[in-house]
Amino acid sequence: MSFRHDWVLFLLIIQLLYWIFLYFKKGSQRDILSNTNDEIYNFLIRKVNLNSIIIKNRLIFLGLFFLTIAASGPQIGTRVRPVERKGVDLVIVLDTSKSMDANDVTPSRLAKAKFELNKLIKNLSGDRVSIIVFAGSSHLYLPLTTDYEAALLFLNEIETDMIPNQGTSLSSALNTALTAFSKKSEKFKVVLLVTDGEDHEGEAIDVAKKAAMDGMIINTVAVGSDKGGLIPIALDNQYKRDKKGRLVTSKVDQIILKDIAKAGKGSSYWFSNNKDSYLDIENGINKMEKKIISTHEFSEYDDRYQLIGLISLIFIIGSYVYPTRGKELKWKRLLLFS
Repeated sequence: MSFRHDWVLFLLIIQLLYWIFLYFKKGSQRDILSNTNDEIYNFLIRKVNLNSIIIKNRLIFLGLFFLTIAASGPQIGTRVRPVERKGVDLVIVLDTSKSMDANDVTPSRLAKAKFELNKLIKNLSGDRVSIIVFAGSSHLYLPLTTDYEAALLFLNEIETDMIPNQGTSLSSALNTALTAFSKKSEKFKVVLLVTDGEDHEGEAIDVAKKAAMDGMIINTVAVGSDKGGLIPIALDNQYKRDKKGRLVTSKVDQIILKDIAKAGKGSSYWFSNNKDSYLDIENGINKMEKKIISTHEFSEYDDRYQLIGLISLIFIIGSYVYPTRGKELKWKRLLLFS
């Protein structure tokens, strides 16, 4: 059992201390009616059943006890129900080659891409998301899911050293993206290719055309600047050099990315230092036709405050209707709570 508002249970301690105090505060009839004269005192004793008062007080105590339990929101077990949402299947294909460490976009191309994608995923609603990472080879990193928290955790762990086979194979990445989608749907499928565009193989446009024929939309995102940037290596303050010892400048190839997006019947975007680029992508996804997506069954605790609240109500009503008047009785000593 758990409670939605477990802090309310602290009120039970206050109630318990109060009733313990009253329990030990025993006194005679005269103590209870100490402010009355003998005539009034004798009259009340004949008219009031003090045992009934004890029962009445106990009913009040039980009513308040169960009312506090109900107010804390008790939850027992789990309840399972199916959830349906409207959305699209979004496969993010993220470049993790060493050129994504270039800092022409601060703090680096990969860090900028992760920052924008993080905000994009947080704003998704009903869409399924998948992540593919690639460099010289490509790998399905996260299958399609509506668990955005898990997607964010996976995204934050992506680094440029996670794929040993370096390079940039856009065609391999797109081919892997084709396998990430469900074969049942002929549309509602979006690929978001996030890269600096340095394609080392050159077959990506043909793959994008094939994907478009299968009902997919290929959007591309260029990460970097026109002037390019140096590629840092593991050694401090060192940068990648070519075989002749010259510094290698990595430049964004926007032309190839625009051609891929055109072949894939999608749009091209640009992650830069100037604006929140994810908003353009989000607007594009929101304009798309949505399909009904049946997600995993959603489990939650089943609230049980209703029954406990009803028990509380019964005790409280009982305390009000329970009679306290009676015939003349002989009393030796009154114990309000025994």
